[in-house]
Order: sequence, then C-alpha cells, then structure tokens
Amino acid sequence: QRDPFQEFFFGPGAGGREFKQYGAGSGSGVIVSSDGYIVTNNHVIEDASEIEVILNDNSKYTAKIIGTDPSTDIAVLKIEGGDFTPIAIGNSDNLKVGEWVLAVGNPFNLESTVTAGIISAKGRNINILEDDYSIESFIQTDAAVNSGNSGGALVNTNGDLIGINTAITSGTGGFVGYSFAVPSNVARKIFEDIIEFGNVQKGLLGVTGFGLNSKSANELNIDLTEGFYVNDIELEMGAARAGIKKGDVIISLDNMKIEKFSDLSGYLSTKRPGDKISVGIIRDYKNIKLKVTLEKNMA
Repeated sequence: QRDPFQEFFFGPGAGGREFKQYGAGSGSGVIVSSDGYIVTNNHVIEDASEIEVILNDNSKYTAKIIGTDPSTDIAVLKIEGGDFTPIAIGNSDNLKVGEWVLAVGNPFNLESTVTAGIISAKGRNINILEDDYSIESFIQTDAAVNSGNSGGALVNTNGDLIGINTAITSGTGGFVGYSFAVPSNVARKIFEDIIEFGNVQKGLLGVTGFGLNSKSANELNIDLTEGFYVNDIELEMGAARAGIKKGDVIISLDNMKIEKFSDLSGYLSTKRPGDKISVGIIRDYKNIKLKVTLEKNMA
C-alpha cells in the first residue's frame, strides 16, 4: 500500500508561482483513487514539461496530466503501476471555524511534513487566482504552509481530506500565520468532472450582483448587511424561470447560509448543469424559498 501524500519534482521548464529557481521545482499532491489519480494545484504543474512523482517509500513514477481547471487552481494527474491507497475525502461543507486540522506536504523538499492548526475562516476570497473566471472560496487556516506545500492535503482529525493547500499571504514569501486551501467538495467535483467529461461542468444560477455590506446596504436603503444582492437576471436561465427578481437578496443555497459572494460562488462550484437547488431569498421583508435548476452558459 502506498501513502496518499506524495512529492513532485519537475523537469526543465517547470514552475508556477512558487517554483521559478533552477528551471525545476517541487510541490505536493494527494492520491484520490486506487488506480493512481492524483489531485494537486494547477499552478504547481502548469508550466511543467515533465512531472515525476515520488511516494513516501521513495518509489518514483512519471505522471501524466489528465486535466486542469485554472479557475479553481486544481489539476488532476495519473500515475501507473500499482494498487495505491487513496485518501478518504471528507465533506468540507461540514467544517466549523475553530476545528483542528493538519496540513500535510513537502515544504522546502522536507518530505511528509505535518503541521497543525485550526480553521480560521471559511469562504475567503484573496484575489490570488489569475484566471478570468476564477472562483475563490478558500478555507483559511493557521497551520504552517510554505513553498512546496502547494497541492498537499489539509485533513481533519479523522484523517479525511477537507482541502487542497493552495496559497499563503505573506510579505516575506514565508508563512506568517495565514494559509488557504481549496475546499475538498470543490476539488472532488473538479476531479470527477475531468474524469467523466474531460472538462469542468459549471452549473450557473443566472444572476449577477454583489455581496452586501453596511455601505452597500445604506446606498440601497435596505436593512440587510449580509447576503448576495441580485442586481440583474439573465433571461432564459434558471433563476429567471424560478421567479427570482432584481432586488432580491439571496441568503441561502440548500439551507447553507450565504453571507457574501464567495459563499455563493464557492457552493455553485460544487454543482453541475441540471442540478436543482433550493434558493432562499428575502423580498419585501419576506423569506421565500424557490427551486432553481442550474444551467450551462448560454453564450
């Protein structure tokens, strides 16, 4: 049996945001299936001409890129040659702020390093992804993450994968107390889409708008300071068909509280066209729930 956490080394031309030196770099990844599929970060492997995977027993494999999604910074790789032990994938929607977590990876090529911390926040948008259609709804932790951790596992105390470590915010380039991970529900959906469809299936609600705060609430003359304000509706899309209107405030999706835009975009990134979701809105001081069928982009 092979450990689900492994280390990558990249050939000439490899890089990404973290790995610019000497024409090569390293990162981390997680085995998610017994036949050798691996989930990591897109920014870790996006410029690689060759990818070598080293497992904890020092066995080496050449990996093939199966698919990538720059909008969530997730990539799927494949290695051949054995019966691998996949990690158990947890439900990141069930995470609570203050819950203990562990970050597993290979910082500075120190293989199989584990650091501990807590969930500091959920649904963070830090504007780090450079894709035009980026979706950021990161898990924030204070578990130490450094160069080489990217693509590695964030696990709960049961050892279940609840995130893919992706980024830090630092003025020095080193860990200063804040690290960010793609939620496991997003990573799982991207992985499944790439394997089943060959690309990412995006289920769209069909609304545009923004997250409320005290300033926008005052300008709109409404009492709410949380939620997603619907500024416009796309005709012939699910929201319009379900009866959502301009001026509605979305406060929940499938009973999950929506406080800001990243909550909404993060939850929708786990859904596909054709999925039906319950949308909770406030309209004229009334709580209303509507069933919406998500659809593909009509453009």
